[in-house]
Amino acid sequence: QVQLVESGGGLVQAGGSLRLSCAASGRTFSSYTMGWFRQAPGKEREFVAAISYTGSGTYYADSVKGRFTISRDNAKNTVYLQMNSLKPEDTAAYYCAAPESRLTTVRSMGLNPVAYWGQGTQVAVSS
Repeated sequence: QVQLVESGGGLVQAGGSLRLSCAASGRTFSSYTMGWFRQAPGKEREFVAAISYTGSGTYYADSVKGRFTISRDNAKNTVYLQMNSLKPEDTAAYYCAAPESRLTTVRSMGLNPVAYWGQGTQVAVSS
């Protein structure tokens, strides 16, 4: 059974930074694209970023492009989301996500149903 455990959320002032981590277990982590999503209060969950299984390919939502960076360490079975220049509108619960198929690409990560979710970590950005 795939398990995803996020950490690193918190309260930060606008313009600040946070780094989220997601520790994965239960299958060969290095064989799968991984992603981050977020859900703000009263809104639908939305795609944030994805990274290919090697780490060489990434894809971002327009709203975070240039401010967020997704990365992974396959030796540690961990994916990261570095968030810089945070804005109040980035306030949300952030979820690590993994697909069912090894064929999932960074672009399709945000389009296809996600097979596995973490429990989420809360990020709050004050103005």
